[in-house]
Amino acid sequence: MLQDMKQRQFRRGRIKIPMFVVCVGLLLCFSNVNASIHEYRMEAFSPKSDAFFFHGGSEGLYASKLHEPTTDASSETKPSFKGKSIISFDPVTFVRPKETAKSHHQMQQNTGLVEAIILEVKDRARIGGSSLKSDAICCNKQLADQGSCNQGEVIIQHNPNNLGWPKRIKTFFQGDNEEAKMDVETVEINSTGMYYLYFMFCDPQLKGTLIKGRTVWKNPNGYLPGKMAPLMTFYGLMSLAYLVLGLAWFLRFVQFWKDIIHLHYHITLVIALGMCEMAVWYFEYSNFNSTGTRPMGITLWAVTFGSVKKTLSRLLLLVVSMGFGVVRPTLGGLTSKVVLLGLIYFIATEALELVEHLGNINDFSGKAKLVLVLPVAFLDACFILWIFSSLSKTLEKLQMRRNLAKLELYRKFTNALAVSVLLSIAWIGFELYFNATDPLSEFWQIAWIIPAFWNMLAYCLLVVICVLWAPSRNPTRYAYMEGMGEDSDEEGIALTGNSGDMAMKLERQAIGDDLEEDKRE
Repeated sequence: MLQDMKQRQFRRGRIKIPMFVVCVGLLLCFSNVNASIHEYRMEAFSPKSDAFFFHGGSEGLYASKLHEPTTDASSETKPSFKGKSIISFDPVTFVRPKETAKSHHQMQQNTGLVEAIILEVKDRARIGGSSLKSDAICCNKQLADQGSCNQGEVIIQHNPNNLGWPKRIKTFFQGDNEEAKMDVETVEINSTGMYYLYFMFCDPQLKGTLIKGRTVWKNPNGYLPGKMAPLMTFYGLMSLAYLVLGLAWFLRFVQFWKDIIHLHYHITLVIALGMCEMAVWYFEYSNFNSTGTRPMGITLWAVTFGSVKKTLSRLLLLVVSMGFGVVRPTLGGLTSKVVLLGLIYFIATEALELVEHLGNINDFSGKAKLVLVLPVAFLDACFILWIFSSLSKTLEKLQMRRNLAKLELYRKFTNALAVSVLLSIAWIGFELYFNATDPLSEFWQIAWIIPAFWNMLAYCLLVVICVLWAPSRNPTRYAYMEGMGEDSDEEGIALTGNSGDMAMKLERQAIGDDLEEDKRE
């Protein structure tokens, strides 16, 4: 039942997010994106069996570290619960149709019931009548006569090992009032788990009721949802890792600045973008953790840095594989194709990341992202095919020229790239298996390793490129030269007499062929 309700609510609330982001995202750069503060803006309940429900949120929450509440006197609206894990109703109001309200007398009491139900995902089977061998969600007269539940309420079988859970909070409409306001209440979480919040009612006369207000979800160390909390530490460590790599590269760059080639500037840019991306994500998560909201401006910057870095990283791998600056001086006619593929990839990645980071904050992902995931996956496949195709041609050219130093360099690069592709395929398989076997995010505590792996893999590949193409006193090791005679000296090949002259002619002819090929492309 819980999984089906989650899917229905997803279709109701998440499908419209991509259009929202594309149309008005840039106009709201200084607005706040809801984070662990879940806001409800006059949203409707969905029918399910004999009940109506609204999914109020779901997050991984750690058990409270302290059991004595503390109050922050400097804040009038947000109490401070240091070391505590909570779900706070702050406040929530239900609005029923006018016709329903008018059907009751002003002096009547309890003329409609809406229940807020908080449950841990492992207790999902305790909601509804499955334990009573009934398909009903709401208690009917027959079950009430058996003493199993109270008529008109959602059936809940409490967990004997966790008294009072799943938790039920009742809110009644009074008289002919159109609105019923929940009492401001804070529920403390003392057991680590994935928690779901549902607002439900069983009275069919309340059909058309809307909900407005907000709930605040907080972990002991801040407002970050459980899935995201480890990523803040990870981004901090990755920022330091990029800083170390950047310093090492900068020292090498300055030491051999006279022998710098264009490829080195591209590598420097990718390192700088990676450093900025990790730093911005860390500060964005840190701000999120301390305030409970995500300023859209900061998130947009982080997403854009990430999209630009991913695009340039793939373009770097592609131009290196093509032998740019090593076996060919230019990309020739391929330049426009490379730029076009990079531009399309940037747009697709930016759209996907915006939806993922500016959309619904519940700790589960939905099928709507599939529309944006597929283009990115297809473009990644195009990059991989083009990269290995170009590598094959580059290796073939180097073998023909007997350029052993560059050939060995590219073989090492090919091996590193092949290992990364195999790891990526294996990880994609694991990710698909993980998502398929965990639809309700029961393993939320380890879910952070999925995005972390891709960042680590990109960093390792960048380190490999930095090592192989590091600036040095001997740029002929990797740089393209107009005359290839120096390659023979570099490789220690002694060419004398007619055989030496013939080799030189073959090298010059190969260069001429490359230039003609670049022009044709």
